[in-house]
Amino acid sequence: MKGRVLNLIFERGEVEFIQPLAKRMRRIRLTGPALKGLDYIPGQHIRLHVNDLFAPLTWRKGLLRTYSVWAYDGEALDLCVLTHGGDGPGEQWAREAKAGQEVWLTKPEGSFVLRPDAGHHLFVGDETAAVPFGPMLRALPEGAGFDAVVEVDTPDDQIPLPEGVTWCHRDGASAARSTSLVEAVRRLDLPGEGDRAAYVAGEALTVQAVRDHLVRERGWPRRSVLTKPFWTPGKRGMD
Repeated sequence: MKGRVLNLIFERGEVEFIQPLAKRMRRIRLTGPALKGLDYIPGQHIRLHVNDLFAPLTWRKGLLRTYSVWAYDGEALDLCVLTHGGDGPGEQWAREAKAGQEVWLTKPEGSFVLRPDAGHHLFVGDETAAVPFGPMLRALPEGAGFDAVVEVDTPDDQIPLPEGVTWCHRDGASAARSTSLVEAVRRLDLPGEGDRAAYVAGEALTVQAVRDHLVRERGWPRRSVLTKPFWTPGKRGMD
């Protein structure tokens, strides 16, 4: 009975392999019959249960975590999970996941996706944003103009993204309220008009600051700036 109910809500898969993608990023591949032929748009995410679904009170603990999809080939789905030394349930799952482990997850969803008809694309974010940016950049129409600024702590934290990305390094500074990322965007020579699309993701207050710069200082239409706050210090469920 429990299995039938779960199948109405989640897709069942298992961990095929885990490999490091950067100093603090783990690539985790999920496979299984239920993961074949899913509808997926680059930039979307899944929600994964990071605890034993049958453990007492597990539903009261809010143990669903959202992970952007790094790659999907119609059969296998890749996540890239940041491990930053925290003790949250998502961090613990990412550290302890093993090949063959059963997982339960939702189908890909979300509206933070590429706008292929835009004339110019701008990507701005931190380590967490780099994961959805990967498939979005790979899906850009041939010849599409773009700028991309991604801030990470050190060069060892850079993940494989297409050429043309500008990398910024904090060198130990906090990722929250990152003024250096806003300044990097301010230095860009962006188009002043036309059909544009910006994708801004990462720490919530930094996302807000970048959006305000684009809208108030650059005159970008608000509807052209898609935002996705993935985390903020101290907020439950974003660990």
